Amino acid sequence: MSVASTYSALIKKEAERLGFLSCGISKADFLEDEAPHLERWLKNNYQGELYYMENNFDKRLDPRLLVDDAKSVISLSYNYFTEEKQQDPQAPKLSKYAYGTDYHFVIKDKLKELLLFIQEHIGEVSGRAFVDSAPVLDKAWAERAGLGWIGKHSLLLSKQKGSFFFLSELIVDLELEYDSKIQTDHCGSCTKCIDACPTDALLDNKTVNASKCISYLTIELKESIPSSFSGKMDNWMFGCDICQDVCPWNRFSIQHQEPLFNPHPDLLGMTKQDWEEITEDTFKKIFKKSAVKRTKYAGLKRNITFLDQHT
Repeated sequence: MSVASTYSALIKKEAERLGFLSCGISKADFLEDEAPHLERWLKNNYQGELYYMENNFDKRLDPRLLVDDAKSVISLSYNYFTEEKQQDPQAPKLSKYAYGTDYHFVIKDKLKELLLFIQEHIGEVSGRAFVDSAPVLDKAWAERAGLGWIGKHSLLLSKQKGSFFFLSELIVDLELEYDSKIQTDHCGSCTKCIDACPTDALLDNKTVNASKCISYLTIELKESIPSSFSGKMDNWMFGCDICQDVCPWNRFSIQHQEPLFNPHPDLLGMTKQDWEEITEDTFKKIFKKSAVKRTKYAGLKRNITFLDQHT
């Protein structure tokens, strides 16, 4: 067994102990296949108001520009699936991932633990942790590391684990043993996600027109939601799970084991009226450490009002 494979096995074992769903490793080099795809996506203005996507083009494609002497990208997934649901079927909906504590904090802490473990057990290793907060193409690296394939909804899919998981990375200056990309796309001729999207945001080439995506409209868009989306929001006030909920591979999703992802005790019991009358104090109490804070109180109110007026 080589030193690189010994180190890789050690890292994967610790990742599992920390609660990660899966861990794969790929060589840190230029993402040649993704470059033209990203360029086309930006040229078509599918990013909407996600102007930051236009920045750091080179860094998105080459991790060696983010971490000096980068050798390996350690890709990790972390489960957030839950069977729990909002109790009032009339209440405006929020995505499962936003029920509990903001995943950025939860996963960043675990990545720091993993990096510390590497430094303590392997030696002087430099690296950086990334959780959806820097110019890193998470899905491309996860696919390269063998964690799954990119589905038609543009999310990473696993035969064993579905798609309800977060992706993150450690980019390190350590040579490791690299995993192989899954060569088979297991979506086949299925188009359930494309067919189910009420705003036609999913294109037929594993591409999302973000400017039409309900998650984008309810979270990223700072202006008013265009009236052209009237009656198409399917009662989502923060995020959207439609394309994942209809995906046959998600029948294999299992309940997460992360206490920090459990919802605030009052959250799931809130009625349609409770949401319509939500005050800023209630918003701050329920979403104190939540990803929902990204919309701010005014943004969530805007979304709820739009749903009220356009259903």
